[in-house]
Amino acid sequence: MSISGIRNAAGLNDFGGSDCSTPRWFAAYTRARHEKKVAAHLQMKQVEVFLPLYKTTRNWNGRRAVVDLPLFPGYVFVRISLHDRLLVLEAPSVAHLVNSGGRPIPLPDGEVEQLRSCLALGLKPEPVPYLRTGDMVRIADGPLAGWKGRVIRCDGETRFVLSVDQIMRSVAVKIDASHLERLCATVAA
Repeated sequence: MSISGIRNAAGLNDFGGSDCSTPRWFAAYTRARHEKKVAAHLQMKQVEVFLPLYKTTRNWNGRRAVVDLPLFPGYVFVRISLHDRLLVLEAPSVAHLVNSGGRPIPLPDGEVEQLRSCLALGLKPEPVPYLRTGDMVRIADGPLAGWKGRVIRCDGETRFVLSVDQIMRSVAVKIDASHLERLCATVAA
């Protein structure tokens, strides 16, 4: 089989010749809690890897320990050309590259560089739930724990909307997004 036949069979021609050979950032989806192992393995294979970590305190059997956890659990960022994607996909504990319709989706370089700069500047990012305006959420902790409502954003701040359906009225409360859990959307019959 010719090189072009191999690329076509692997779905590489769909990206155009220049896109296949140009290194881009991709997100590799990993098995749960295997991000550090995947990153170490890929670095040994000479793949450029970015695994953003944050420090947090955990309690184990009454002892407190500071640990480094992935900022994006389940993901490792890799900078590869599509020709080299098998180096990543063959790594133990890598499930796949994030894709759409079977085609790996490159991440915008600017987003990855912003993350790298944030960490290099000593800022201390922490993960928060990915919420969109209109998402149904539950407050996970604090004095309002257990309340359910919707998310809205006003002037860049997250607000929790509590509605009283019987009187068709709502109130909005400013709340830190880290206190919210997204609820599964229910499908209307």
